[in-house]
Amino acid sequence: MTVPTSTRAAVLTEHGKPLHLTEIPLPAEVEPGAALVHVSCATLCGTDVEIWSGKMSFPGMLPMVLGHEMVGEVVAVGADTRDALGRDIEVGARIGWSESTCGECYGCVVLREPVACSRRGYGFLQRSDVHPFATAGLCEYAYVVPRAAKLLLPDEIPDNWAAMAGCAAKTVLRAFSYVGGLTGKRVVVQGSGALGVFATAVAHLSGAAKVITVGSPASRLTLAGEFGADATVDIAEGSERIVERVTELTGGRGADLVMDFAGAPSVGREAVAMAAQRGHVVIVGSTGPNSEPLPLGAVMGKELTVHGSLNGDISDYHKAIEFFSAFADRMPWNDLFGTPVGLSAASERIEAMHRLDEVKAVVDPRLP
Repeated sequence: MTVPTSTRAAVLTEHGKPLHLTEIPLPAEVEPGAALVHVSCATLCGTDVEIWSGKMSFPGMLPMVLGHEMVGEVVAVGADTRDALGRDIEVGARIGWSESTCGECYGCVVLREPVACSRRGYGFLQRSDVHPFATAGLCEYAYVVPRAAKLLLPDEIPDNWAAMAGCAAKTVLRAFSYVGGLTGKRVVVQGSGALGVFATAVAHLSGAAKVITVGSPASRLTLAGEFGADATVDIAEGSERIVERVTELTGGRGADLVMDFAGAPSVGREAVAMAAQRGHVVIVGSTGPNSEPLPLGAVMGKELTVHGSLNGDISDYHKAIEFFSAFADRMPWNDLFGTPVGLSAASERIEAMHRLDEVKAVVDPRLP
């Protein structure tokens, strides 16, 4: 095929406004280590919704293309382009990809933590009017930069699962890595979006004695039940009642593990209140600057262990793919996803997620 020099893309030009469907350039050549991909699936994440709404914003970020969970077929490839496991990437291969890292900074070299890279680059934070233009999911074609974390994908993993593995699933699995085995433990999941429901499933499949999902609306709590929640608590009951209900559901002892995938201002205080003596609290969803103070006296008095967990790295990405392979038949994974739509309907699906009407929107740029 002829390698394209431009691509259709749904571009965010103003927060809270419909995406602008337009044509943007592609790089004139594919660098060594890079690839040009025909996107077949992009699943939207809560971060996309926060950027679209303006909750997550910084000067000079627009215009940009959203989407950081995506899969596609390679149509052009630079010299020596390999995936994270050293496998050659060739034209026709199906790959997923995620953020890039520099491999040179303190985080990369000394800490050996890709998430701590000082020059960590996300495709969805690339301005669409600056080279290399189209690096995110809501494009017909996307340019995958040389140091992006790439993975060749197994045939048995559907596009939507593989796309979700690129952020939501890997983020959840990294969060669980801090707390060891769950067998016989009581787990509270704060949040009933895609991350919270997936975390509910992971806790259930990992042998937790009881999994309690806290969130809203009622439809998402029903979904959490399908993914292994033994009980659910609606946040509409109010902060004090949430803690009371969890205490009741755990026999008065509290939860051995509380995981924040919600990010509401009160979740830290509630998490500490719900945690059992010597319990663990993992903070994942609190990305915004506004939150209530954490009750440090209770952290001390209960001898709690509090972990922060930021996104995930290529190791977590690979584990997420393997997780879906291992548990393909154990959960109704497709119930997490909406009906695929084309780029022209991407704005509608972002707004639906913003209204909590859809858990995880799916965009197939090949559709009209």
